[in-house]
Amino acid sequence: MVGTGGPVPTFSPWDYVVFAATILGAASIGLFQAIRGRKENNSAEFLLGGRQMTAVPVAMSLTASFMSGITVIGTPSEAYRFGLAFWLFGFSYAIMSAITAELFVPIFYRLGITSAYEYLERRFNRITRLTGTSMYIVQTVTHNFPNCLVTGLDLWGVLVATGAVCIIYCTLGGLKAVIWTDVLQMVIMLAGFVAVIARGAVVQGGLSTIWDDAAKGGRLVAFDFDPDPLKRHTFWSIVIGGSIMWVSIYSINQSQVQRYISCKTLGQAKLALYINMVGLWTTVSLAMFSGLTMYSIYKNCDPLSNGDIGTSDQLLPYLVMDILSVYPGIPGLFVAAAYSGTLSTVSSSINALVAVTVEDFIFPFYKDFTQKQVTWMNMGLSVFFGGVCIGMAGVASAMGSVLQAALSIFGMIGGPLLGLYLLGMFFHTANSTGGLGGLITGLVLTLWVGIGAQLYPPTADKTLPLPLTTVGCNKTVDLNSTTAAPWTSPANLTPDSRPPLADSWYSLSYVYFSLFGMLTTMVSGLLLSIITGGCKQAKMNSDLFVRRSDLICFSGCNNSKASDEIEKVATDVHMGVDNKAFMEMDEKKEYATKL
Repeated sequence: MVGTGGPVPTFSPWDYVVFAATILGAASIGLFQAIRGRKENNSAEFLLGGRQMTAVPVAMSLTASFMSGITVIGTPSEAYRFGLAFWLFGFSYAIMSAITAELFVPIFYRLGITSAYEYLERRFNRITRLTGTSMYIVQTVTHNFPNCLVTGLDLWGVLVATGAVCIIYCTLGGLKAVIWTDVLQMVIMLAGFVAVIARGAVVQGGLSTIWDDAAKGGRLVAFDFDPDPLKRHTFWSIVIGGSIMWVSIYSINQSQVQRYISCKTLGQAKLALYINMVGLWTTVSLAMFSGLTMYSIYKNCDPLSNGDIGTSDQLLPYLVMDILSVYPGIPGLFVAAAYSGTLSTVSSSINALVAVTVEDFIFPFYKDFTQKQVTWMNMGLSVFFGGVCIGMAGVASAMGSVLQAALSIFGMIGGPLLGLYLLGMFFHTANSTGGLGGLITGLVLTLWVGIGAQLYPPTADKTLPLPLTTVGCNKTVDLNSTTAAPWTSPANLTPDSRPPLADSWYSLSYVYFSLFGMLTTMVSGLLLSIITGGCKQAKMNSDLFVRRSDLICFSGCNNSKASDEIEKVATDVHMGVDNKAFMEMDEKKEYATKL
């Protein structure tokens, strides 16, 4: 009987058919884009889709990249165990979209960049640029390999399939293939959530029953206005800290930046981010309600406490097989949804890693390449980074708890990098010494608190897991443990063995890591700049700073003549045609601005 514990059915042949169709569909899009664009075989086409993309597919791609395999699996589990507080990230998505669209996108378009880290060289120096790029590569590699581990299928089968499919359509189709594949994958992911909710409503007797059960179980309490920064999720931590965290992901992370700078105009890029905001709202709402559906079904028999599953990440796959196995092919659709999130994240990362490697590590030092050589280099790097994904995921499968640390590092690196960009964009006083010194200071301090939080996890009174029971289970397993997450109550640590910082400094909410890193980088960077003569710097190019005219600009941002000038010089820079490219770029931007 559904919701009473015990083993659940496994995949049927039709489930494998649906899953295989998803893989073939993704690969076919890459092949189609390769055939369609075979006459336009150049670096700009491969890495940026020729800068001719429109807002809607780019927005759907941005949303799909957010819906990683971890997100598809983990967000419903969050609602099941902690309630609707995570839904407050909807406010963070709105703030993030506005800041990214109105502050960062105009600067990136004015500079005509391909790699987001080109800005760091223009504003500071090459060492700062290479440091930022290196941090991004570490961040991306450590963030992506766990995605390969959450689909519930055979580990090495998933790794090889993911690597092979991503290599095929990233290598052959470039960014266009990534974006259009993301459109398909987003539809599949949303369909997976809808299938879970619809079937759950049938099993429980309606959506109102699900809502009532969630209310009785305390799952609908979302607004906690406690200002305590040590609490895992409060209104303030999510809206303030969460906004900065998502700004660091969307504004300066190459995987996201590369998508929206592929739009044909600045107005289209801004529009893509606002459409993406609506997509994020839709996604998180469906994921949250899927979690409430899960709670309604398992309110009297928690599969984790009952020993039916080993980790909270297995809750949603267990639910799917429990309630949807009677419909052959539907469980395959759900796993395809989780797998699509993995494909979207890994493929976009491969394409972005190729871009930053070529633009930041190769072109600045070696420029005498032909178009054909650049094309083969891009394709070869796509194969290489696809192989890195497979290899790192295989290594990660044997590391256990290190996976959780890897995911936390993703947030810790973004905050200091965001602080460096804001320091450069808003403060003319900031110089290269202050920028690099501030970045290192912010990174060290953020890693200190983040790693400390991994070694000495916060206690249950800070994470606040909601109660669960096994009174309705057919068979109960005594695990001698609470229903709190494994990382909130480490068995090997007693209160006496925890250092004094464990319940204060190391208990800082993970949502504040990015905010802390950003502020420490900006403050220390500004002080170092002032000490090292930043106030005496020569006048710098105004394109590197935020302007009032950047804000809320749609129709006026679409000057095609200016865009053509920028694109022409940007192409020359990428191909190494002009040794004075940066100087000419500045002159062209000034001319384009006057048009």
